[in-house]
Amino acid sequence: MANLAELLGDLDEEAVLEAIDEVVAANGDGLAAVAELQKGMDKVGELFENGEYFVGDLIFAGEILTEAIGKLKPILSAGTGDKMGSIVLGTVHGDLHDIGKNIFKNMVEIAGFEVYDLGIDQSPEAFVEKIKEVKPVIVGMSGVLTLALDSMKDTVDAIKAAGLRDNVKIIIGGNPVTKEACEQIGADAFTTNAAEGVKICKAWV
Repeated sequence: MANLAELLGDLDEEAVLEAIDEVVAANGDGLAAVAELQKGMDKVGELFENGEYFVGDLIFAGEILTEAIGKLKPILSAGTGDKMGSIVLGTVHGDLHDIGKNIFKNMVEIAGFEVYDLGIDQSPEAFVEKIKEVKPVIVGMSGVLTLALDSMKDTVDAIKAAGLRDNVKIIIGGNPVTKEACEQIGADAFTTNAAEGVKICKAWV
């Protein structure tokens, strides 16, 4: 388990999945394994920022992570009883990135939330329609491009205009998101780290 972060950081798919199989077979600590995987993704992110990894490596790491978390789900969901509430989640209009969104989705599902994932490039109207339909407690918006900040603001404004803002907490995430951007957009919280985002959501419910 100790080298799980390192294995994912090295993009060693076979070794990561073998280590995960061992954790599952031993009915081990699934949440500790997820924390290690998150550390591995942080390492991948650093290598990407330093120019040592490329977009393809990021995507590959995301695929390894998704597969690993899929394998862990049986021992993770065993520990969570009641559903904590529902989250409407999506990458905002004009942005096609979904790695961060998918990591966050996996982790909040493990924490016991029901997630309605809209996908990428979602208009403010799509968020509003889904909020009306499923009445979530939380709305999560993701974006990697700077233009996503404008789309997030448009989406929050649309939620306000529809009279739904008081019913939901809004969390935004992604590279360009800052405290200032969060205040300008009108969200309740922001994060650039999926594990931290899960903590915020759990604290809300």
